[in-house]
Amino acid sequence: MTSSGLRAAAALLLLCAATFAAAAELSDKLRDDSELSQSTAKSFRRLMPVRFYSQVEQNPIANATLTLRSCTIFVPTNEAFQRYKGSIHVLYHITTAAFSKEQLPKSVSSDMEGNPPLYITKNRNGDIYVNNARIIPSLSVEMTNREGKRQVMHIIDEVLQPLSVQKNAKDNINNPDAMQFLQMAEQLELNDFHLRTYRSQVTLAKKESVYQSPGAHTFLIPIDESFKLSARSGLVDAKVIDGHVIPNTVIFTAASQHDDPKTSAAFEDLLKVTVSFFKQKDGKMYVKSNTIVGDAKHREGVVLAEIVKANIPVQNGVVHLIHRPLMIIDTTVTDFLKSFKENGENGALRKFYEVIMDNGGEVLDDITNLSEVTILAPSNDAWNASLIENLLRNRKKMREILNMHIIRDRLNVDKIRQKNANMIAQVPTVNNNTFLYFNVKGEGTDAVITVEGGGVNATIIQADVAQTNGYVHIIDRVLGVPHTTVLGKLESDPMMSDTYKMGQFSHFNDQLNNTQRRFTYFVPRDKGWQKTELDYPSAHKKLFMPDFSYHSKSILERHLAIADHVFTMKDLVQYSEQAGNVVLPTFRDSLQLRVEEEAGHLHDENASHEWTGYVIIWNYKKINVYRPDVECTNGIIHVIDYPLLEEKDVVVSGGSYLTESSICIILANLIMITVAKILN
Repeated sequence: MTSSGLRAAAALLLLCAATFAAAAELSDKLRDDSELSQSTAKSFRRLMPVRFYSQVEQNPIANATLTLRSCTIFVPTNEAFQRYKGSIHVLYHITTAAFSKEQLPKSVSSDMEGNPPLYITKNRNGDIYVNNARIIPSLSVEMTNREGKRQVMHIIDEVLQPLSVQKNAKDNINNPDAMQFLQMAEQLELNDFHLRTYRSQVTLAKKESVYQSPGAHTFLIPIDESFKLSARSGLVDAKVIDGHVIPNTVIFTAASQHDDPKTSAAFEDLLKVTVSFFKQKDGKMYVKSNTIVGDAKHREGVVLAEIVKANIPVQNGVVHLIHRPLMIIDTTVTDFLKSFKENGENGALRKFYEVIMDNGGEVLDDITNLSEVTILAPSNDAWNASLIENLLRNRKKMREILNMHIIRDRLNVDKIRQKNANMIAQVPTVNNNTFLYFNVKGEGTDAVITVEGGGVNATIIQADVAQTNGYVHIIDRVLGVPHTTVLGKLESDPMMSDTYKMGQFSHFNDQLNNTQRRFTYFVPRDKGWQKTELDYPSAHKKLFMPDFSYHSKSILERHLAIADHVFTMKDLVQYSEQAGNVVLPTFRDSLQLRVEEEAGHLHDENASHEWTGYVIIWNYKKINVYRPDVECTNGIIHVIDYPLLEEKDVVVSGGSYLTESSICIILANLIMITVAKILN
């Protein structure tokens, strides 16, 4: 049992002792608890939540309830009181019926004036929440008072906060529904946020009934600040208003499931909009709408909004105030990024915008000049990596890195899936010689999309944030800043899995974590090894058998150059132009090849324009370089379309090669023949 829970339990214990004789029963229950040691009990008595039980003592209604009636009381921990700065509403923590955790219904009426409801929710982990406070599982206590009334205490990790009214409010406001909340917003404590514009649009669209609807719903209301764009309020029509309501589901932020789409009220045959919540590592909560099926007025895509004031309970659910309206796509990619500076918006991409501006802002100008654009925007946390700090002062390198995050195309998840059909999707960035490689794992909402660029594998953590001229995808790493060794890259990259497997059973990979060396590794992609199965079927089969590990290792050694520096593709082209052939040092011998630049659709047969690629000439074979210059912390990888392989590398026909197991069988037979001759 935690010390905070013990302190809270003791608070109620002493409260009951002061108000009615039945406290002895609760005392006995706590004293008999096997988890309570004597030393711990002394400790929590000194640190009990005095503010809560002292206010209960001073409240005659609370006293009467505890003395005479059945009740359930939700007691915050000491830590919760230390965090909480507002007024404590004791009666909002009490309901006049006794409920164990298992018996708690979806809502209970509090004992506060107007009997505003407390909402009970349960998440996938089995945690139970009262509004935004979690019930600590092992600390509930049940007892019977002197009147024979059953009473239950639950320890919670937050102070329950009802709707707060301004001191000078002219109306008597208690337990309003969401529409009354909108109408009386100027009299409520809302951190100086105003809701006049959205309220006017609700009235104009005659959607008051949506906010008056009885039951338990979640309402997302944009603040006035979000309507600075003059035309934006006119886009808030009846369907958009429906898209701000999650019917028949109450979602408080602490109990919300990360990125779990909920059906909005705007979900019908011709328009389908879902809403989901997610939390950044910095603690900020966001909500997003995803228009899955759009129409002429409502475009498909994701709209992201920060929750600026969360968890406001009302009679028919909960209200969250958001920094911009959902569903409305009315800004360009440039405006979306600029809005952080101008309006304090889009905190999720604050550091990305700052890096762009700290490097002169030219990248933003380039984005502005693109009629169609997709941005892979690293999250704020992605910029905290130590290796990035050293690069921020290098403007030339940072410009290259930032450009790696920009695509001249509208590329949403559906388009990535289409490109990814039966292969890893590859897309050129604004630098034609730099490509990004997308991979989709899984289906539907469980799908994970990764993107590789400059040796870095990043995961898209928020996709399809739609703008008028493209999309923004938020990713969890900065592309182009390698953070893993050659071995780590092989192990994690789905395009190189066959080479990784071959190196594992032959123990070739053991050296690739060595950070004292610099490796240049020509890695055949999986599709390349599949081609060898057609060209040399017997040899291909044996290469992936442990009995042939010696041959596999020899072949891989041919692909790995080891020196005191790496060889980029540009280096190899330059050396080839100067000397004809390039000789690279390998583990046992050397690798002789030539590299040329070649214009053409090397990466995408359906591309609308040409770019320059690289071709390796080895043993009179031309092998395309599929992904050049994949940087790692101890080297560089060039992904090639075909292995440096000849049929004679593994001879498996005519008994010319014997596996270890075959040799063992032959030796055993020879021994048996010899023994038989001796015995005879």
